Amino acid sequence: MKPGQTQRTPWIVGVSGASGTPYAAAVLRALLAAGESVDLVVSRASRLTLLDETGISFRDAHWQHDLREWLARGADGKPETFDVDLSGVRHWSAGDLAAGPSSGSYPVKGMLIVPASTACVAGVALGLSKDLLQRSASVTLKERRKLVVAVRETPLDGRTLRHLVTLDDAGATVVPASPAFYAGATHIQDLVDFVAGRVLDAAGVEHDLYRRWRGDLGGARPTT
Repeated sequence: MKPGQTQRTPWIVGVSGASGTPYAAAVLRALLAAGESVDLVVSRASRLTLLDETGISFRDAHWQHDLREWLARGADGKPETFDVDLSGVRHWSAGDLAAGPSSGSYPVKGMLIVPASTACVAGVALGLSKDLLQRSASVTLKERRKLVVAVRETPLDGRTLRHLVTLDDAGATVVPASPAFYAGATHIQDLVDFVAGRVLDAAGVEHDLYRRWRGDLGGARPTT
């Protein structure tokens, strides 16, 4: 946030260690484009994934520079694909269990975990609160706020499926990171944006990331 700027009630976005950092980038860009404020929590494991998938190191002391570089990058790895304004973002270190989102009295609209690893899913389902991401998710559930969990893993074993059922029973919305093709995808970014759009749909945030189904068979096919 810029000095002196009044922040609107934010969404918490938690990024865990699953593969799929372009999904998180697309969600973050769309939230900011919609005029939403974001409280960002990037887990330690996700920083390794981000480094592996993009070559970007995410550092607490330089989070604005690193986040800008990340969000400007396309899903195909091309840098400077998107213009990014980070004025609506507040970053919290994953190890800061005294951070605002760790308390139910801290006002937020809800939380989106994208991508969500199976370890993260288990930690939230079991209420472990081992870091700020898991603690924030537990608080979101106990306060009956909206929690969207974009799980990214395959195949899913019985333990993870039971953890996902636990989250569903607790009021969370589980959104598998499963791209669809009816929207006429022609680029990897289109597939990423579809998943990000479904996450935002579950949160009730307006966006224009993908072409919606209108009941018109073949409507996404290019005309010749």
